[in-house]
Amino acid sequence: MDIAIIKRAIELSQNDGEFQINANWWSGSLTVTENGSGWKIGITRGKFGAPAEASATGLAGSGGDVQMNADSLTWENLLTTVPPSGYTDFVGASALGGMQTSPEPFNGERHLAMRRFIDLMRAAKNGTTGAPQPGGYKQPHGTFDKAVGRYIHLNIDGVSQRVYFEEAGQGIGLICQHTAGADGRQFRHFLEDERITSKYRVIVYDMPFHGKSLPPVDKAWWTERYTLTPESAMGLPVELSRALGLDRPVFIGSSVGGMLALDLARYHADDFRAVISLEGGLHADIPEGALEPTGDEDPAKHAATMLMIMSPTAPESSRQETRLHYAQGAPGVFPGDIDYYAFTHDLRGQGHLIDTKKCAVHLLTGEYDFPTIPWTELAAQEIPGATMEIMKGLGHFPMSEDHVGLMKYVQPILNQIAK
Repeated sequence: MDIAIIKRAIELSQNDGEFQINANWWSGSLTVTENGSGWKIGITRGKFGAPAEASATGLAGSGGDVQMNADSLTWENLLTTVPPSGYTDFVGASALGGMQTSPEPFNGERHLAMRRFIDLMRAAKNGTTGAPQPGGYKQPHGTFDKAVGRYIHLNIDGVSQRVYFEEAGQGIGLICQHTAGADGRQFRHFLEDERITSKYRVIVYDMPFHGKSLPPVDKAWWTERYTLTPESAMGLPVELSRALGLDRPVFIGSSVGGMLALDLARYHADDFRAVISLEGGLHADIPEGALEPTGDEDPAKHAATMLMIMSPTAPESSRQETRLHYAQGAPGVFPGDIDYYAFTHDLRGQGHLIDTKKCAVHLLTGEYDFPTIPWTELAAQEIPGATMEIMKGLGHFPMSEDHVGLMKYVQPILNQIAK
């Protein structure tokens, strides 16, 4: 591990707002090693001392003493100007087996501080300052968005639900669903994009228990664990479409919404003319128990881990906005959504039963969503007539992390459907 990189990263960290706000309560040490040897740096409330030579000590530690050890290739990938998929931060590198960190678990702030220090090491290696680039999409002062929001009461799987949705545009219905644990804000750019709203009536909803959609009032929901079932997942867009009088709309969803898109194509082809599955598949190949809640979930840490599967080339303000959405999820909601995403959504062996002549299927997954790509590719192989693309420079949340990048892939599909 090059000491010049470490020293420059320390220098950059002292005046880096993102690092300091997350490391403010961190006192202890950070040991950064390559193949077991490197440097240990003392830290007091976010301020580093001088580095000293050190070795990885079996990755044991406690409190504020943190270690990050990786092999040479992993560090090379992590510190590349534009890191490859899976190497945007230490979580992805750990998932791919090239890095070890300790002690676990880190809280959200510690997680973000460690992640940012790697960003600063990358900047140091490549001769940049690592300064934040806000950017993003903004409108002039006093401008109103086109979207109009309201509530509708729907009977979904035998329960009366008060569902919040926003809409804009006119034409063919386009129903949009957010990812697990989040809400409809992820699709806010669809509601303002005239390339879409000139041809489509865009409908963006919050699932019950998410965003502005509240739990049901006629059920003691607080006495049981929240879980998203296939029946309730499919029932929401189907009943919303019927209540709004839509004529076989298009459905687009990401992650849990991407999985739902394929269930709708399988079981409700008469209700939808096409589905666009973002970051979806026939089944999520996740080991049983790997996503079980431990009872000490930290929303800030959970949200921070989502950065692992976002694109490093997306606007930083949009990436951080996506993280913010996740940090605001209600307790227990994300694990309940995962019940459907990872387990009860299961179309294995049924891809050939999806009639794409009746309901077209389009599969789009970002290249930085490295866990999902194999599932998407398998779905494309098993669904006759489905289209599939791996989206360059995009991650697991393309609609919120990089709307401009996503439109390069979605706009041609929507134009084709509109014809």
